[in-house]
Amino acid sequence: MKQLPPQARPREKLLARGPGALSDAELLAILLRTGMAGKGVLQLAAELLAPRGEAQGGTGFGGIAGLLQASLADLSRIKGLGPAKRAELMAVLELARRAMAEQLRQRPVLDGVDTVKTYVQLHLAHRAHEVFAVLFLDAQHRLIALEELFRGTLTHTSVYPREVVMRALHHHSAALILAHNHPSGQVQPSAADRQLTQTLRSALALVDVRVLDHVI
Repeated sequence: MKQLPPQARPREKLLARGPGALSDAELLAILLRTGMAGKGVLQLAAELLAPRGEAQGGTGFGGIAGLLQASLADLSRIKGLGPAKRAELMAVLELARRAMAEQLRQRPVLDGVDTVKTYVQLHLAHRAHEVFAVLFLDAQHRLIALEELFRGTLTHTSVYPREVVMRALHHHSAALILAHNHPSGQVQPSAADRQLTQTLRSALALVDVRVLDHVI
């Protein structure tokens, strides 16, 4: 980093021109601060953001979104990411979750559909097994809470409508959004997903709670 002229160094560039002038790798380099023996921090950042499988040693996470969805176990396998760097990256992820949760608590979730999808991705996308979660909403469709209710195998999880109804009543929810991940990467709903949505919609209608969406 010291070999770069001052105006090209990420931190100085940010202060002079604002964060929008920096690439993803430059922003990540500021967070990482230092590289490792034989590898500068900008190179390390670029390798972490490289498409999966393309960086040296298979370190690429496929961009910022992929990196932020990585688990501690994923990060611990990367040479050059010690405990301090891993903790900082996980802290950024948690801050992103909390910032989005605040937005969803302050306005109807239907006003921020993209925020809902990103919020769910930050919670579920990196999981190796299926996880079924529910976003419980108030009468104004603002977020009350997100709860992970069921976990399953690599390709299957069992969902019990009675438990979903009980948690909806516990939160005094007026509506909710269902969400689950597909570890296979397939984002299209299956026939089983559609059937589950209909089953839960019918069960929750009995207690006057609406199902607004099912996010995969």
